[in-house]
Amino acid sequence: MNHNNLYPIFLKLHQLNILLVGAGKVGAEKLHSILNNSPESRVTIIGDKISDEVGRIAVQNWNVRLTQRKFQFSDLNHADIVFLATNDHQLHKSIVKELRGRKILVNVADTPELCDFYLGSIVQKGHLKIGISTDGRSPTVAKRLREYLEDIIPDQINRLISNLNGIRNNLKIEFDEKVKLLNEYTQSLLIEKHNEQYRKN
Repeated sequence: MNHNNLYPIFLKLHQLNILLVGAGKVGAEKLHSILNNSPESRVTIIGDKISDEVGRIAVQNWNVRLTQRKFQFSDLNHADIVFLATNDHQLHKSIVKELRGRKILVNVADTPELCDFYLGSIVQKGHLKIGISTDGRSPTVAKRLREYLEDIIPDQINRLISNLNGIRNNLKIEFDEKVKLLNEYTQSLLIEKHNEQYRKN
């Protein structure tokens, strides 16, 4: 039986010290992904060659620290999570070996077998965030699903989430009753949305 064994979690990156090794094109992609999802994340970048894009991002973000030099293993001393984005596969392997001993999670660009975690496609509308994974097998499918979900999720979803949060906080009933009531309320909203789409078509 085919099964995706990845366990989805949402990390509070802004509470972690992030190390990004590599400041070229791939490093820029990783940096964009980090900051787009968690703009206040503290990112330390080490790279002997700095792309214009990475340099521009570093200048525009107070929480991004950029150091131009080769990687040193002492750079790992204060890291909680690591992203590797150089073109040196042997360097990546040696860093991953060190990180295994330190119990620090790592993502290695274009090398799934060295990764502890992957970066999936992300759908985000306000407080709503959906992560999509194909177990690293088809990023194209993940991208298409992201585009589809971005299109069908209503722009008003953020207001709905905020309203439901207010209702939940003000309900003075037992937890089980609260869950049941909120489930019924959201179900009625989904049916209403479906009927609205049906009428338009």
